[in-house]
Amino acid sequence: MDMAVKTFNLPDPGEGLTEAEIVSWKVKPGDAVKVNDIVVEIETSKSLVELPIPWEGTVGELLVAEGEEVAVGAPIITIQVAGSEPAAPAPAAAPAAAAPAAAPAAGDGSAGGSVKTFNLPDPGEGLTEAEIVSWKVKAGDAVKVNDVVVEIETSKSLVELPIPWEGTVGELLVAEGEEVAVGAPIITIVVAGAAPAAGSSGTADGWGGAAEEPEGRTPNLVGYGAIGGSTTRRRRKGGAPAAPAAPPPAPAAPAPAAAPAPAAAPAPAAAPAPAAAPAPAAAPAPAAAPAPAAAPAPARTEGGVPVSSAGRPLAKPPVRKYAKDRGVDLAQVPGSGADGIISREDVDAFLSGGSAQGAEQASAPTGTGAGAPAPSRAQAEREVRIPVKGVRKMTAAAMSGSAFNAPHVTEFVTIDVSATMELVERLKSDREFRDVKVTPLLLVAKALLLASRRNPGVNASWVTEGDGATIVQKNYVNLGIAAATPRGLIVPNIKDADAMTLRELADAMGELVATARAGRTQPADMSGGTITITNVGVFGVDTGTPIINPGESAILAFGAVRRMPWVVERDGVESIEPRWVTQLGLSFDHRLIDGDLGSRFLADIAAILNDPAKGLVWG
Repeated sequence: MDMAVKTFNLPDPGEGLTEAEIVSWKVKPGDAVKVNDIVVEIETSKSLVELPIPWEGTVGELLVAEGEEVAVGAPIITIQVAGSEPAAPAPAAAPAAAAPAAAPAAGDGSAGGSVKTFNLPDPGEGLTEAEIVSWKVKAGDAVKVNDVVVEIETSKSLVELPIPWEGTVGELLVAEGEEVAVGAPIITIVVAGAAPAAGSSGTADGWGGAAEEPEGRTPNLVGYGAIGGSTTRRRRKGGAPAAPAAPPPAPAAPAPAAAPAPAAAPAPAAAPAPAAAPAPAAAPAPAAAPAPAAAPAPARTEGGVPVSSAGRPLAKPPVRKYAKDRGVDLAQVPGSGADGIISREDVDAFLSGGSAQGAEQASAPTGTGAGAPAPSRAQAEREVRIPVKGVRKMTAAAMSGSAFNAPHVTEFVTIDVSATMELVERLKSDREFRDVKVTPLLLVAKALLLASRRNPGVNASWVTEGDGATIVQKNYVNLGIAAATPRGLIVPNIKDADAMTLRELADAMGELVATARAGRTQPADMSGGTITITNVGVFGVDTGTPIINPGESAILAFGAVRRMPWVVERDGVESIEPRWVTQLGLSFDHRLIDGDLGSRFLADIAAILNDPAKGLVWG
């Protein structure tokens, strides 16, 4: 059966995003997939998204590793599906009419199917790259259409990407933790029951033919097909895959099959080494069949370390991720595997100051021996270089823009919140609040909402229009709650929080925090905020000077609540008593909030927290 390889590109998630990160693959090479199976989870700068695949077939190759960032439209996975187009090497095998068995022996991919390359889709929102967070599949896994094969992270969110074909995962082309441009290949899928020899999948024609659109349908995701100029990733193995291709010719090595020179010519193994060209002349001898397998041996080296044709050290994606997490430059690590491929053990040996078996092999030709010892663990760990990407990248850009565009003013107040703490305890035992989490932050949020009703000028934004500007005052409050997540700080907001009851606000805050920590916050949840609270008190911090969230005019820092001595007046008599005390810090945009308005707003919040009964009067 003729098979075709289809490439799945990262779709456009909208909202102007241009990149996403591969968080986790839900499939692996070899997995069978059906239409709409989830194949990958990706993260944009705003949310996690699971991507379905639009084809049925077998996963060929994961082109981007988990943890890498990929640009919208970049190829991320290939799926092998039933089709009409033969693999590129098929015409070369046709002249060998006297030896029909020679074509499969030469590693022709058309015999068992074809390899499809999946490119990183376009996540939208103007994003151009994403990080591969985690692969959900591995080479050889069967995938179905829409199986999730990888999780990526953009500067805004985590997203799972589905594969559009059913087949078998061929190769993961990008390691976890690497960033990938939209349209770059990240995985290959063999869309057939039997995978083609590795050599045939490495041909340029095989990759070029992986970009065709699904027959008879319009893609429901943006970014399907190859994007020639924007592809920044390459096949990892280059000419090296010919080594695995050697075993298939061995059992199929009868003299009649090996005799025709044309059949031996397509062997990709001969391509990297011009010296291998005379080998086909000796083809009549059965022993000549394994000759192509030996061809890749003279791999190109730099500094004694074997590298690919693109000058990159040879290592599998998980090893690249392992080395990257430890700050190790693979270009300095000798590989002990076949053709100098670097293993995890080689990285460990490098860190410990020793060398793996491949170290002696790599140094032997130069005669340096142990004259160039690897750095010690202490040297390697003196500095750790952490790429700025995903949520951290987006936060950095937003905070820098806000700090330099909005003139910040920060005011502070220290207050006795003993009455608020007593109310928190009463609410915890109240039947209506028994199944929700009641915290001091809930009452601080309610106090802010009541104070904004008394001071509506605070709930506004500064909008530049041409040579002028406009202050837009909002008659609603979308309350932002800064949430610390493993991937960085995000600020989802509660829509129309001012119209909620205290119980409704408690439910909304609980759901918001849980969703943020799980990495499932959607882009819509982080847009349209009007004012924000950041709870620095959970870290034992008294207060701070927070930076205003872009598009807003103020942010309130809620500090730690501490038991402290406080002067209390009763019936004209003052005494020092232990009370619950906290500090609030309010940063506001001085372009639209002057000192009078900002001070009154902060004082109103403090008054409600000092005496919650005022909320009944002002509410």
